[in-house]
Amino acid sequence: MSPKKAKKKEAASSNVFSMFEQSQIQEFKEAFTIMDQNRDGFIDKNDLRDTFAALGRLNVGNDELDEMLKEASGPINFTVFLTMFGEKLKGTDPEETILNAFKIFDPEGTGILKGEEIKYHLMSQADKFTEAEVNQMFTNFPLDVAGNLDYKNLCYVITHGEDKEQE
Repeated sequence: MSPKKAKKKEAASSNVFSMFEQSQIQEFKEAFTIMDQNRDGFIDKNDLRDTFAALGRLNVGNDELDEMLKEASGPINFTVFLTMFGEKLKGTDPEETILNAFKIFDPEGTGILKGEEIKYHLMSQADKFTEAEVNQMFTNFPLDVAGNLDYKNLCYVITHGEDKEQE
């Protein structure tokens, strides 16, 4: 590799820290530390297997673990881990864009949508969701007791990775 290419690659990896707020980097560091079961500074196949076991999933196949590890450009240290998350989140629209999409269904601007109504639209419009996908969304972002979805909080979580109320 030429020295110029090496410098570009180095700059790209160090730039990943500027993509996140300090509090987000700290949360990623905590997640990395939890996953780095053997505390060697790298996440390997055994670390992934142990992490899955800690989450109650005991029969994870080698093929699945190998596929996960292939997503990285090399051994997964914290910088690579953060870069992988940066690449996954890079395609996320800004919060305002996502909010505007939901506001189409909320002309009064209440910040909430009826769960059944949003389910209908998700399953019948454009890139149609399956029933399982809608149910998964409602599992991750439960409806309130009245059956409403707080889409403002949902948009915040999608773009910031945490619930507003937890800050």
